[in-house]
Amino acid sequence: MNKALFLDRDGVVNVEKQYVHRREDFEFVAGVFDLCRRARAQGYLVIVITNQSGIARGYYSEQAFLELSDWMRGEFARRGIDVAGVYYCPYHPEVGIEKYRADSFDRKPNPGMILRAARDFDLDLPQCILIGDRACDIQAAAAAGVGCKILYRTSYAEPDAAAGADRVIAGLDEVLSAGATSNA
Repeated sequence: MNKALFLDRDGVVNVEKQYVHRREDFEFVAGVFDLCRRARAQGYLVIVITNQSGIARGYYSEQAFLELSDWMRGEFARRGIDVAGVYYCPYHPEVGIEKYRADSFDRKPNPGMILRAARDFDLDLPQCILIGDRACDIQAAAAAGVGCKILYRTSYAEPDAAAGADRVIAGLDEVLSAGATSNA
């Protein structure tokens, strides 16, 4: 069985700027490449999981998201980091384009994306780590049985988002220095 470092996209991989869907707006979070290199060196697959309600809301197309994801993966690859997978949920239960208005099992806080990745990559979820910046990330990880749940406290993190988290950090460099990729 394998282990993975799950990363939320907006707020953990890239700086949260509300519905980022263009390269020119995509700014990588400081330390994300170093974190992923260390995780890969310790045998973790790097997997991105992300709610993308901007698709449901009609702010950008699913194709635009996929193209940006390919570019993002290319930026990681240019730095010697393989991103094993990008899982996304384009649905929202209450708003947006009818085609995407649905209560999806993939939409965090539901564990669907994590469970699909676990099947696809034969993951031992108790040996996995998730880093997210919102309560729904931590809740999805807990529901899926992820062993280490880390809340990256950004300005977007809700006050009660730390509930259920194993650790709370203020920067990705804290994960590196604290050795969370040893499954804290």
